[in-house]
Amino acid sequence: MTDTAHAPTSIAVLTSGGDAGGMNAAVRAVVRTAISRDADAYVIQDGWQGLVDGGQAIRRVSSADVGGILHRGGTVFGTARCEAFRTRQGRREGVRHLLERGIDALVVIGGDGSLTGANIFREEWPGVVTELAEAGEVTAEVAASHPVLRLVGLAGSIDNDMSGTDMTIGADTALHRITEALDSIRSTASSHQRTFVVEVMGRHCGYLALTAGLATAANWLLIPEHPPEGGDWAQEMCAAMRAGHEIGRRQSLVLVTEGSQSREGEPITAERVKEVLEEQLGEDTRVTILGHVQRGGAPSAIDRVLATRLGHAAVERLLADPPDTTPQLIGIRGNEVASSPLMECVTRTHEVAERIAQQDYEGAMLLRGGSFPESQTILSTMQQAAPRPTAHGRRRFRLAVLHGGGPAPGMNTAVRAAVRLGLNRGYSVLTVKNGFLGLRNGDIQEMEWMSVSGWVSEGGADIGTNRYVPDEPAIAQIAKQLAAHRIDGILMAGGWSGYQAAHLLHTHRQKYAALDIPIICMPMTINNDLPGTELTIGSDTALNSIVADVDKIRQSAVASRRVFVVEVMGHDCGYLALMAGVATGAELIYLPEREITLNDLCVDVRNLTERFRSGKRLGLVIRSESADPVYTTDFITSVFQKEGGDLFDARPAILGHVQEGGDPSPFDRVQATGLTAHCIEYLAEQLESGGRASAMIGFQSGRLQFTDLTSYPRLIEDTAQRPREQRWMNQLPLAEIMTV
Repeated sequence: MTDTAHAPTSIAVLTSGGDAGGMNAAVRAVVRTAISRDADAYVIQDGWQGLVDGGQAIRRVSSADVGGILHRGGTVFGTARCEAFRTRQGRREGVRHLLERGIDALVVIGGDGSLTGANIFREEWPGVVTELAEAGEVTAEVAASHPVLRLVGLAGSIDNDMSGTDMTIGADTALHRITEALDSIRSTASSHQRTFVVEVMGRHCGYLALTAGLATAANWLLIPEHPPEGGDWAQEMCAAMRAGHEIGRRQSLVLVTEGSQSREGEPITAERVKEVLEEQLGEDTRVTILGHVQRGGAPSAIDRVLATRLGHAAVERLLADPPDTTPQLIGIRGNEVASSPLMECVTRTHEVAERIAQQDYEGAMLLRGGSFPESQTILSTMQQAAPRPTAHGRRRFRLAVLHGGGPAPGMNTAVRAAVRLGLNRGYSVLTVKNGFLGLRNGDIQEMEWMSVSGWVSEGGADIGTNRYVPDEPAIAQIAKQLAAHRIDGILMAGGWSGYQAAHLLHTHRQKYAALDIPIICMPMTINNDLPGTELTIGSDTALNSIVADVDKIRQSAVASRRVFVVEVMGHDCGYLALMAGVATGAELIYLPEREITLNDLCVDVRNLTERFRSGKRLGLVIRSESADPVYTTDFITSVFQKEGGDLFDARPAILGHVQEGGDPSPFDRVQATGLTAHCIEYLAEQLESGGRASAMIGFQSGRLQFTDLTSYPRLIEDTAQRPREQRWMNQLPLAEIMTV
């Protein structure tokens, strides 16, 4: 609960350090949350430089002042190096400028250097306030009213190198730029049978290179935290490249983080890698240094939503905490907003670089924590030219992989991971064509290592999928096919119909011995409507598709004073609608989970009309396809068109099945690969221990969990296609605050 006796009435926000996609969304969220809580909101232009300069660089802003910036890259309020702020006199000027406006609460969005500077500024504040009062530069009353600076930090950095948060603002956008570039490079590299060496940013953090490697099937990776373990990195790399060519690989891709080095501390540059490949292998090699293109472009959906959530939480933290609270870093852990002492996070961040400098690479990897070491291990396996040799006489279990439900971006990525990770364990991996219908008909194929080459980035589902759910005779036929093909375990990567079908097989295991095998269900659908998980693979790609389309619609609408009613998919689940609303700044969002009434529509029309009278030029309404059977997209559009009169016109935009298409986003590729690895591990544990349990995998409360497949009926709604618990609905109040 907010302590109103201590709550600040003026809150300022600034961006500092390198620009990062999502910074504008964070500033917008800070401003609008502050205004919603009756606090004055100030924006400081050009970071610490604006703080030192004062004047018009520190200005009070309204909600309208931060309208239209959510989708813009970089930081529209600027960032700059400030030598003056490094001096006490410069910081003294900054304190005076804030006191002149009654500001003693600050949100700083930047990297570790910016946040360190912010903490120094806070520590000096009490002494500087006393000096200013004694010098007569501020009154005693002002000094007494603002004895301390309240400070909250948000990590804005494309490097994703800040401790205390799983993801920094801007990292996902940078990953989008890198992945787009690498996908393009792969096509030209294959055409000419070339090797490309690509340098990506990251300083002392290999996150971008490691994650891009998983998302694009890089053939060799060099990151600061984990140099090649052998004595000669060049020989190891060349041996891996040579093995790839021997199995028919037409091109190779080597990713180098800008701060990479050997285990002995020798710097490894992209140019040095090129020289090695040309000298030892005679490779036709090209170097591409992506540079600052990684910072640019419109922010991804993840960064828009993440930045909005963190900016909102930062203000709430300032309002709730006593003035002398230790400064906090607001970050994300799992899928939950969390706070940590700011300087502890900065210290741990610096410690990673120190471990690397000391050549303590194991310690550096441990400090990175989270999924970092796991991702590196998975990528090492996926990069191999062939599966590792298995012990003689070891039993080769036979795993079947299939889809069920509608198509979802990431399905091919998952199959590729399942095939290679399964083969690497010494198992046989079979793919089932056309889902459970294909399983009934025995349309099953055994896969080899190179059968899935190139699948990591492809949209769609090459082995096919459909919404077929078997009846009793079909279940009996499926049991026969499983026995005939000697299948020991099933990985079902799919959506609603796939979960239904898998559960049916599970419930018939006592009747048919061939069905008494472990089954693991992995959530893959754009709708995000499955039990046992808070997020499904494919939904991020769909959300980015929606955001890109709405950004284009926005440009059209602004030119003509128009309201667009955008219909998105989701069936009975409003996830895409709500998250798209947050990510695009929609004024109104209609969900299946909330009944639409005629009174609601009347209020919405009246409010939107008033905003257009006040100078608004764009109205954006997001409606989930099943929000209401009566108040359809056309109906709502007609209402706005009629009531808009001369103020605005209204148009519908039904995005349709384009949301299911396209290449999977980097997030969906990485999640598909990581979850598949856990699914293969689960099946291996069951089979090698003699177990027969079946489960659904997913992230719940930010943690990876397995839920017994038997519980499936209890976890879903009786009358709607969605789970009983939908934690993402907690973001609905946030969406409403952002429309103030």
